[in-house]
Amino acid sequence: MKKKILCLVLLFSISLSWAQRSQIIAYIDMEYILENVPEYLEAQNTLDAKVVKWQQRLDKQARFIEVLKTDLANEKAILTKDLIEEKEEEISLKHDELRRLESLYFGPKGDMFTLRKQLVKPIQDQVYNAIQNISARKKYDFVFDKSSELVMLYSNKKYDISELVLASIDRTRLVGKKNTKKKEKNTPKELSAEQKQVLAKKEIVAAKKLSDREAKKKAIADKRKELLKKRNEKRELLKEKRAALNKKKQEARSKK
Repeated sequence: MKKKILCLVLLFSISLSWAQRSQIIAYIDMEYILENVPEYLEAQNTLDAKVVKWQQRLDKQARFIEVLKTDLANEKAILTKDLIEEKEEEISLKHDELRRLESLYFGPKGDMFTLRKQLVKPIQDQVYNAIQNISARKKYDFVFDKSSELVMLYSNKKYDISELVLASIDRTRLVGKKNTKKKEKNTPKELSAEQKQVLAKKEIVAAKKLSDREAKKKAIADKRKELLKKRNEKRELLKEKRAALNKKKQEARSKK
């Protein structure tokens, strides 16, 4: 009721301001938009699956409590007072546990609230950001949600910007995908165990080839060094022989 009064006050305020200047108004259908966003549907399916699972646990616990109650009712005539009190206490504890689980799953700050916030809120924020960008670009004064409690007695289709919002979200998604692909392209991929083994074998072969090449170079260098040494030794020997021969010639000449 309060929301309806606020809506009427808002509409009345708009009507008053209309007389002062021309207002630009648009509207969206939030339900239609969210139903056409794949990420929202996936998030909703995930949330629904969790809710079903939690509800099944609660139903199982509730059935177990009913069995305990039935057994107590059937056996009450033959049980002692202490046993009856013990079983009633067990049933009470199971009831408390069931209420605790209900609060844990579906309470104001329960798992469903937390999961919905994690899954759905980012998508809703994406929609709201798209609406704000379009509103700023088109200079809309007001944007209403057709699927909310605001009563719209008449709406002209040409003021419906739901498709614009979806197009904006699609563009954002495409840009995000391109950036992700670019990032994946620049990021080295994790190799599988088999690929790592193949790479290790290639590295071993390459290292052996490099080692053989270096050993071959060293052998050639050593051989050249040895040849140069032998040549130098031959030259020195020839010099000595020539020197000795010249000495003998000089001594023979001096004797004459």
